Amino acid sequence: MDSIEVNRRIPFTAAFNFRDVGGYHGQDGRTVRTGRLYRSDSLHRIGDADRDAFAALGVRTVIDLRRPHEVERDGRVPDFDGLTYRHIHPDHAEWEEQPYQPGGDLARYLADRYADLARTGTAGLAEAIGLIAEGANAPVVVHCVAGKDRTGIVCGLTLAVLGVDDAEIAADYSLSTEASQRFSAWVAATFPDSAPLPTPFLSSPAEAMLLFLAEIREGHGSVDDYLRQAGVTGDQLAALRTNLLA
Repeated sequence: MDSIEVNRRIPFTAAFNFRDVGGYHGQDGRTVRTGRLYRSDSLHRIGDADRDAFAALGVRTVIDLRRPHEVERDGRVPDFDGLTYRHIHPDHAEWEEQPYQPGGDLARYLADRYADLARTGTAGLAEAIGLIAEGANAPVVVHCVAGKDRTGIVCGLTLAVLGVDDAEIAADYSLSTEASQRFSAWVAATFPDSAPLPTPFLSSPAEAMLLFLAEIREGHGSVDDYLRQAGVTGDQLAALRTNLLA
């Protein structure tokens, strides 16, 4: 494990999946810039103990991918000077409509949920990636509830545009498994009467991301082509590479 990997996660008291998306090898031998794009689980738990550490990152834009009822239930990121908050809900079915069957192929189940999101949530995904592409918005943090599924898709698509190898994208995605375990332990300690979280909410097998990316290309030709069809412009794709590749 290299030093970039060791230092990627940024610890907070009650945000368990906050990490830098930079440091990976991208297009034309360039490297994804650090300190430009972060990913996280829900930021509503950022409290007094973490305010200074969060402020030190200089985040300008928060992209919140949660459903409206999730924002209403939990609240949004606390106010920080100079911070722009953008709530974007990529439309997609509730997972309970197609529940995971214990013992089933978890990677296949997750990849199917991600395919559903990519099919019905195109407008939201395009808007989020367009915001990430705009240099004036950086540093950006994108988050959902657990920071692994909706956030994983936005970050996975972004890294693919930047030319990061699928294996590295999948490895980045899979880091959320450890974070989910920390979150699960926190939930159990904080809410001892709550039911255990379902398996799909806690696991991020690399194979799920590999399947998703391969099937996006099978269906659309390339990740760039998928995003163009979703509404991301050629100028935005170019800006993404200009602003996020060193």
